[in-house]
Formats: sequence, C-alpha cells, structure tokens
Amino acid sequence: MKSVKSIYILVAFLITFSSLNASSSDWGATGHRTIGKIAEDYLNGKTKREISELLNGQSLSLVSTFGDDIKSDKRYNEFYTWHYVNMPFGVKYEDSEKNPKGDMVTGIEKCKEIILDVNSTKEDKVFHLKMLVHLIGDLHQPMHIGRKEDKGGNDVQVQWFNKGTNLHRVWDSEMINHFKMTFTELAGNTDKISKEQVKFLQNGTTVDWANETRTLTMKAYASAEIGEKLGYKYMYDNFGMARTQLQKGGIRLAKVLNDIFK
Repeated sequence: MKSVKSIYILVAFLITFSSLNASSSDWGATGHRTIGKIAEDYLNGKTKREISELLNGQSLSLVSTFGDDIKSDKRYNEFYTWHYVNMPFGVKYEDSEKNPKGDMVTGIEKCKEIILDVNSTKEDKVFHLKMLVHLIGDLHQPMHIGRKEDKGGNDVQVQWFNKGTNLHRVWDSEMINHFKMTFTELAGNTDKISKEQVKFLQNGTTVDWANETRTLTMKAYASAEIGEKLGYKYMYDNFGMARTQLQKGGIRLAKVLNDIFK
C-alpha cells in the first residue's frame, strides 16, 4: 500500500509540474515559433538548403526559442543584453545611449557578421543563426524595446484575468496563450498581403525596424496602468497589433536570411 501511495504522489507531482511548465512558456515560445514558421514560407530555395545543412534539418520554428533556452546556463550570460533595447521615449535608437554590453540591434549585426565570415566554424555559425532567428523575433515584440526604469514593462504589474502578471509578460505570452492557437495555426492564419506589401515590409535596416517597433512600444505602455485588470477588452483592443508584429517578424526574418545566404 505504501508503494502504491508513493506512486500516486509521484503522478500527482508530475501532472502539477507539467501544468506549471505548460503555463509558463516564455514573444513566448508560441510567438517565436510562429515567426519562424512564417519566415519559412518566404525563404528562397538556396537559403532553405543552406539553413537545412547548418541546422541538420531542424526547422526555424524549433530553433526559434534557443535564445531563451540558454538563459538558464550561466555560460551564456554575455548574451543576455542582446534580447532588448532600453531607451527613453522620444529618442531614436541611433541617438540613444548604448549599452556597453551590447543590445538587440548590435546582437543581430554580430550574428550576421559571424554567419557571413568564411573563417567562422560551423559550430559558431549554427549558434549565431539560432540566436539571429530569436532576436529578429524579439525585435518585433514592443516591450523588448522598452524603458530602462521598469525593465521593459517587467516592473509594470497588472492583472490578467484576475491573476497577477506584468505588462511585458502580457505581450510576450499571455495574449497569445489566451488565444489558444498553436504556432502552426497562428502562422497559417496571417493576413493575406500582396508581393508589393511584402517588399514594403522588408525595406529598411535593423535600426529602422527597431525605431518602428518603438512607436508601438509607446502604445503598449499607454494601453494599461499599474494594477489595472486586463481581460477580454484588452485582447480585443491589442491582439491585432500582436498578430501583425508576428507576421512582420516572420517576413523580415526571411529577408535577413535570404540576404545572408544569397
């Protein structure tokens, strides 16, 4: 009887542990995978072959969470600041005070530089390709280009359907997870746009895209007050912008990769 009771306790623990992990996906995993999946539809043949060779057949969706996956490993602490840009409202990236440890924009450029360097090892190219896929995703999440004083909205505490969270997490994962679509469903239900519109979205540089996202950051900050209860109305008002950013992120990721492997 004692062993049977122990088994029940173990099973209950595993179920609870799985539920906790499923609800705490850190854009979160679904958002990043959506961007990776969208990007694959805009890659040319040569780029697909080059990426498949480097990633040993793994998809962009699979590797898109790599940048977050390695955060728990102290060996990669030097890459932590690559996930965001902090700057005051009303200041463009090119005019802002730069983080001496690097930021998302410099991280993206470093990834491209290493992938393009003929002297880079395959291991380095693979690592920085995975990071690049992740960082282009982060570039399109408004709260990743936030204010330094509140850590990109992480210190802006709000209620999400009566549960405590913060504004950064609402944009990273809460809205996406509440929508209850898989990344393949989200990627398969993007707005239909013309080739001309795709070309328009792919114009510009990493800095241009950072400044563009920054305008949405200000809207995201203005969308909620500290302690505010957010729910269906917030989803109605803001999830369209989140979906658009996922689509832009995928289309632009494809442009960056096509340029690298042309």
